[in-house]
Amino acid sequence: MHDQQTKPGAARLPGEIVDRLMSPFMRFLRIESAVGAILLSFTVAALVISNSPWAEMFEHTWETPIGLQVGSFEFARSLREWINDGLMTLFFFLVALELKRELVLGELNKPRMAALSIAAALGGMIVPAAIYMAVLSGQAGRQGWGTVMATDTAFVIGCLALLGSRIPQSLRVFMLSLAIIDDIGAILVVAIGYSSDIVWWPLAVAVLGLAIIRGMEKLGIRGFLPYILAGGLVWLAVDASGIHATVTGVILGLMTPARRWVSDERLYAILSQVIAHPASSESSGKTKDRKTLQTAEIAARETLSPVERLEIVLHPWVGFVIMPLFAFANAGLPLKLNDLHGTLLEGGSVSLAIFSGFVLGKPMGILLFSWLSIHLHIAIRPPELTWRLLAGGSLLAGIGFTMALFIANMAFSENLIDSAKLGIFLASVASAVAGLSFLMWLPARGNTP
Repeated sequence: MHDQQTKPGAARLPGEIVDRLMSPFMRFLRIESAVGAILLSFTVAALVISNSPWAEMFEHTWETPIGLQVGSFEFARSLREWINDGLMTLFFFLVALELKRELVLGELNKPRMAALSIAAALGGMIVPAAIYMAVLSGQAGRQGWGTVMATDTAFVIGCLALLGSRIPQSLRVFMLSLAIIDDIGAILVVAIGYSSDIVWWPLAVAVLGLAIIRGMEKLGIRGFLPYILAGGLVWLAVDASGIHATVTGVILGLMTPARRWVSDERLYAILSQVIAHPASSESSGKTKDRKTLQTAEIAARETLSPVERLEIVLHPWVGFVIMPLFAFANAGLPLKLNDLHGTLLEGGSVSLAIFSGFVLGKPMGILLFSWLSIHLHIAIRPPELTWRLLAGGSLLAGIGFTMALFIANMAFSENLIDSAKLGIFLASVASAVAGLSFLMWLPARGNTP
């Protein structure tokens, strides 16, 4: 035993900047706020380049084929498709992880509290789609109804961050939950409405892969590598089946365990056995002290659930790499006067339908379904989350940038895609301005009912 007195604070880990990111929920919010600014920067960069002398080279770069060819077998896609179908699978995986964590461990583990976000998200999908279809009744582009269904999480949280302490935490929780739920809803819409003819045998392989993943979990396999390999197999099988491969991310995210393996009581019991290395400090890794330390290391790691560990690892990569890369590859739109005139002539109704769906349909649907769920005693509303705050948040929900572009790329033909992008951009800007203006106009902290 060492006789020296323990210094104050020695029982705690060394302080790091990351310690300020407190709970997983607050960490998620802070990263999303920063991502919103980066996403905006890459969007502006894509718009600038697509209206510069390098526009043709810029577009050609994203169409570069990348893949594998062995004899007559070829598995290749353009760079843009690898981003949209491959990397965005990780985006949806992260969204599903956050939803499961909130439902099991977080703010939504109370059914009636979760019901408010679920009802609002449903209203924010159904009403915009109905308005979109009504505007385009009998016209081209009706298949793009899914474009107006999802809210962009990063931009909405970024806008709320600008308001600081003027708004209560309950509004941030509500808007984050709503955005996550309708992202899940939108990818299910992609699976149902925008997938090609289904080939059943690869789907059977995908189901087998999911069963293998569940079996590995039951056997107690905890290393991530086997799951990554099995998940890759499922992705390839789902892709070959004709269902959009990004659905794999949602399924695997919802399958990820949200319960930890090692309890606090067991962790403290293990840590109580940890002693300092002996003065002789043997080099062999087989000493009792070294084994105890290794056990403590595993126990400390496993006090976080797989959902939390994966979120911590993936969130910065998805937020700071995948989403900006997606925006850079997909947000290009010619803004020259002649090009805009042609875009509006050819697909002006599509732009109007998307604009109406987001700017009018989102707030109408969210408020209507929220009101119905509360008055039918299905959901409860936190006292500090006033109807005025809900109205301001519902206006911000019309920012549908990332998911809207994702679905538009599948839903629209080449002659309508620019019209769709124009509608998405205009609706996102209008919704951000309207939502921020409304919330800034309210008394601080939303104390007025």
